[in-house]
Amino acid sequence: MALTFVKPQLSWLRIAEMNLGFFGLQFSFGLQQSNMGPIYSYLGASEATMPLLWLAGPVTGLIVQPLIGAISDRTITRLGRRTPYFLVGAILCSLSLWAMPHSKALWVAASILWVLDAANNVTMEPYRAYAADRLRRDQLPLGYLMQSAFTGLAQTLAYLAPSIMVWSGVRGDLLDSNGIPAVTRVAFAIGAVLSIATIMWSVVRVPELPIPAEDESAMRSAPVSMATAATDLKVAFIQMPIPMRQLAVAMLFQWYAMFAYWQFIVLAIARGTFGTSDPASDGFRQAVLLNGQAGGFYNFVAFLSAFAMVPITKKLDTKWVHASSLAISGAAMIVIFLAVGQISLLLPMIGIGIGWASMMGNPYVMLADSVPSEKTGTYMGLFNMFIVIPMIIESLTVPLIYGPLLAGDPRNVLGLAGLLMFAAATATAFMRGPRKI
Repeated sequence: MALTFVKPQLSWLRIAEMNLGFFGLQFSFGLQQSNMGPIYSYLGASEATMPLLWLAGPVTGLIVQPLIGAISDRTITRLGRRTPYFLVGAILCSLSLWAMPHSKALWVAASILWVLDAANNVTMEPYRAYAADRLRRDQLPLGYLMQSAFTGLAQTLAYLAPSIMVWSGVRGDLLDSNGIPAVTRVAFAIGAVLSIATIMWSVVRVPELPIPAEDESAMRSAPVSMATAATDLKVAFIQMPIPMRQLAVAMLFQWYAMFAYWQFIVLAIARGTFGTSDPASDGFRQAVLLNGQAGGFYNFVAFLSAFAMVPITKKLDTKWVHASSLAISGAAMIVIFLAVGQISLLLPMIGIGIGWASMMGNPYVMLADSVPSEKTGTYMGLFNMFIVIPMIIESLTVPLIYGPLLAGDPRNVLGLAGLLMFAAATATAFMRGPRKI
């Protein structure tokens, strides 16, 4: 079964519009990255157990994304193959974003995060597959790096939203009854609106292409079900393309590192810059705002870097672009580890942003030619396992080593993350076979 018809060439504007839903999706992820650690701290979580509370994302991603990706390959509706999943996921995401800052207890926030991450995962891999369905082969690098750019822009605004409100006159120490700042509640409400609005814009402005009759006939011969999805995943795993296998080791290191960074950066800034680990202190709230500003900057760098990487990956081997970006990001994490509180975060955030842009785009560019078009959803869901399994490993291992090996200091977690980024860069550099797109 293959897509044999000629796909229309899309303009930059249409490619941007089809990926606008990715903006809303990544705004949601940005809110999680910058605020879930502080929210958990406000509600009484300890530093050592923090990673366990972040398990919702990787566990739901491990289960939901591969299954939804495989099922969407066989879905036939009047709306298309992928669109129903966009809409269901966006609605659940919006409701969860609105509810999150209203949590009254730690277990409530953790439970809502499970629903929120499940909703995001319902949307994510069908969206990756939608880009592959809709774009010609020569436009795939632009499409995926456009998604990376929207990731940077959306997360820039998500990280900065509380600070922008404070700069505009809203008091940063104005707290709701549960101890969560009011600016956090408003930021999540904005995310709830963007989640559904941007998805709707994309599906209306750039609808899915019709499925060719011969492909639809083949799909109906083995209709969608959990059994067919499981079979498709098993076959896809056995027949996994070589570039996908080669990326596994690098993905292990880079996503372990990035997940640890998100969990502990606020705690590290609070300890190193403001001399506190008390979530109820003004210094801790200042650390949350400072991380939002720093995170907004690195995501803006990622936004710009993603566009810069489009022509670069056409001229250079993509693996070297990715390896170099990861090494730069690792160096930035080491700098923060060594000197947090003594230097401006501006320079290291440039390195974090370059690495983040590459992580969100270049692995998909490297896979662009190797994944069968009729199984894009299945393989994108399977590839997501290389992201979430490292996150699960990190969440289960850091609590064990936080005291004995990392001295109970969040700054040491950043040092470990930097070393792992260098390991990821090395693994990427040793991938066999030159790649030019």
